[in-house]
Amino acid sequence: MIALGHARKRFAQCHADANKKLSARALPPHTPRMSDPLSVLEKLYTAVVADVLDELGHRQQTLRADLQAMTPARHVCGRVFTARAETVAAIPAEPYKLELAAIDALESGDVLVVDADYNPQCAFWGELLSTACLAKGVRGTVMSTCTRDLWALEKMDFPVFAIGATPADSKGRIDVTAIGEPISIDGVNMKNGDYVIGDADGVVIIPTEALDETLRLAQEKMAGENTVREDLAKGMPVTEAFAKHGIL
Repeated sequence: MIALGHARKRFAQCHADANKKLSARALPPHTPRMSDPLSVLEKLYTAVVADVLDELGHRQQTLRADLQAMTPARHVCGRVFTARAETVAAIPAEPYKLELAAIDALESGDVLVVDADYNPQCAFWGELLSTACLAKGVRGTVMSTCTRDLWALEKMDFPVFAIGATPADSKGRIDVTAIGEPISIDGVNMKNGDYVIGDADGVVIIPTEALDETLRLAQEKMAGENTVREDLAKGMPVTEAFAKHGIL
């Protein structure tokens, strides 16, 4: 019992020390601007970014689990460019008008993020739009609706994140009503100039005001995870590893 009590005290003290290290790291006096955030972001993964955002107090930044990569290209990152699409009961006088305007407005490094209210009835995306975006250096698209043309998208190096696939066209079913305006998906608020990262685990939105600190801390956490992995591979108990590093 004495030995067990000593071990518990040691774990509690190590855990407290690890938390102090994390808290101190999360509140730096100054975070320098990242000169090339995309080159950093493309080396990260969603879980480490989500963890860091949690530590920084941004706890509502992850999109719903059923919004997933539909293509073999399953890693996307870039600047958010927003669009909102709404259900319509008839074919508009100018179908696709704002959708095409959004594609034309996208720039290299952008990711189109579409709030379509999880409409499963039609496909907002397909092969031709992906082809146009690839030619412009657009990095991918994330949408709370469906895509189609998977037979072609599976051969392209262009990430498409959606809620499913259907052959039904969007014309007369959903239509873009706004582009470049703030949107909210699953309670995650986003605007043009925020950043997005998606992979096999899901999609995370990074507020632009937290970008530099998030990237710096995510790089540190990823390096720490590599050290934890080495200790665990050597047989260190997970409680001891967590107490030592504060990372899991």
